Amino acid sequence: MSTGRRPRRHRALPRSFFARPTLDVARELIGARLVHDVDGVRTSGIIVETEAYIGEDDPACHAAAGLTRRTAPLYGPAGLAYVYLNYGIHFLLNAVTEAEGHPAAVLLRALAPEAGLDVMRARRGVTASPRLDRGLCRGPGNLTRALGVSLHQNGADLCGGSALWIEEGPGPPGPLVWGPRIGISVGVDTPWRCWVADHPSVSGQRTAAVTKARR
Repeated sequence: MSTGRRPRRHRALPRSFFARPTLDVARELIGARLVHDVDGVRTSGIIVETEAYIGEDDPACHAAAGLTRRTAPLYGPAGLAYVYLNYGIHFLLNAVTEAEGHPAAVLLRALAPEAGLDVMRARRGVTASPRLDRGLCRGPGNLTRALGVSLHQNGADLCGGSALWIEEGPGPPGPLVWGPRIGISVGVDTPWRCWVADHPSVSGQRTAAVTKARR
């Protein structure tokens, strides 16, 4: 768990923002700013793609396995980071949602890079170019690598109690659409993925006919 403190001048989203229905949080996180400050080196980006995972009845949610040492952060409180290693390759960052004891989270799938691009490029091993810069945080694994997020941030307080936080941003940079979740093998038809239509930093399909999520 990260122990660094964020500067107080930044307005992290309050815990009440996350302690709500997950689909509402998934939608309203679009346009917010994710920030990670590592020893004074700050990287950030605007969230442009999210994905919801809700409860023990959702086969794609880790809580489907019940309460375990690994899934404990999903059970609350809201506003904590749930970070896990996916297939032994990528770290994935989620924001825990809903009431304590009701396991759910929003996966942060993509950012529009904003601050610390040189650091992001070095972490990703890419050169500077408009095309490559748009993809620095495209996909949940690239997002965590670019921002230097790992298992050390599992359980971090995204509401301002750690060096990793989510704060108010400029708002969605375009219209939002919903569609099926991607990168999973179960629950693939559930339209709980939300993203900015046609945004170049979005990781999967950028347009969809589905415009309303169902709970």
